[in-house]
Amino acid sequence: MSSYDYDLFVIGGGSGGVRTARVAASLGKRVAIAEEYRYGGTCVIRGCVPKKLFVYASQFHEHFEDAKGFGWTVGESSFDWKKLVAAKDAEIARLEGLYKKGLAGANADILETRAELVDSHTVRLAKTGQTVTAKTIVIATGGRPNPHVALPGHEFCISSNEAFHLEELPKSIVIAGGGYIAVEFANIFHGLGVETTLIYRGAEILSRFDEDLRRGLHEAMVAKGIRILCHDTLQKVSKGEGGLTLETMNNGTLQAGVVLLALGRDPNTEGLGLEAAGVAVDERGAIIVDDYSRTNVENIYALGDVTNRVQLTPVAIHEAMCFIETEYKNNPTRPDYDLIPTAVFSQPEIGTVGLSEEEAGKRYGELEVYRAQFRPLKATLSGRAERMVMKLIVDAASRKVVGAHILGHDAGEMAQLLGITLKAGCTKDDFDQTMALHPTAAEELVTMYAPSYRIREGKRV
Repeated sequence: MSSYDYDLFVIGGGSGGVRTARVAASLGKRVAIAEEYRYGGTCVIRGCVPKKLFVYASQFHEHFEDAKGFGWTVGESSFDWKKLVAAKDAEIARLEGLYKKGLAGANADILETRAELVDSHTVRLAKTGQTVTAKTIVIATGGRPNPHVALPGHEFCISSNEAFHLEELPKSIVIAGGGYIAVEFANIFHGLGVETTLIYRGAEILSRFDEDLRRGLHEAMVAKGIRILCHDTLQKVSKGEGGLTLETMNNGTLQAGVVLLALGRDPNTEGLGLEAAGVAVDERGAIIVDDYSRTNVENIYALGDVTNRVQLTPVAIHEAMCFIETEYKNNPTRPDYDLIPTAVFSQPEIGTVGLSEEEAGKRYGELEVYRAQFRPLKATLSGRAERMVMKLIVDAASRKVVGAHILGHDAGEMAQLLGITLKAGCTKDDFDQTMALHPTAAEELVTMYAPSYRIREGKRV
């Protein structure tokens, strides 16, 4: 009989932690999981899921406008922010219940408390002060928004966490940042009728994405009425009777009802007792792990955003399943981070998998780039000026497709399927030999027969 209270103790009730605990418990292990806030983690509670619900809500005003071009007469419409928030909250509560139900069904002990390490095998439960022991510990506490404390007046700003719970919809908002969180919320708030400004220090939004998609999305957002200020930063935020006053580096003074800081996320490791257990972290506070998610302490693992590897929910779940294979099935398995499909739920949407043109140009001697830009069929009657962009990056030597990028409706859905295609190692010839499905936007992916241009030694030829 083991001398430990549990075979496995999981700290953090997000997607990675819950998957770890549920599967381990289903294998007959004695498992406990502790979460101090709500089960479901960032993605379910205040991230991907509520954000996507808000994205849907923000698109309806365009749907109403588009309907006229198809013969519909749409009456007067209005939007109720509080009803949206209440409906979102109800759905999140339902999903949280499903997470707990799955854990309970697997006979895991569900603890609603903060948990802190006392040593490498002992955990203190903050709510009761009780300590329990475990043979193996998994830390999956995720990340949190960077509060940007160096900004004077940062205390008057909100993060993406608070954006989901605003009591009133502001008349105007300034969003600082140029990553996917900033871009998605800019489109959400603009779509809900808020005067929206995005301010970003870089030359172009979405720095890690393909240049054509970045530029195309920027132009589309500006055309919709979103103000984008690149090469600029906030210098100070002050609060007055009329709202917030913002001093910027290059664009003078701005006024806003709300300022949202989307300036990156930090690993959620503060106060976890990592030093007491001897767990090493990097300069950003992220837990350092090996290829199998094991920390420098042999029996302690870490998964998901707390390790600052790839900050995506499916990645945390994948790492959890690799941990199960490694620890409990005698099958050491490394997480595979190659060719992860990614979406930005902007308007228009971005879906991408593989290398951007810039990245591929550094890795391959010669590339063929296939690019199509066109007006989608729906826009012909709706009257919208929107354009879709589709792009395939091909290694000229092997003909292998090494990158696929889409800007437009349902880009994320297409990127998921393209992820399978690229993971299978398909070549451009495989694309060419595939029959087109007409009329669809996706048919462009298999009808671009001649390269738009070539890249040789990093330069367009």
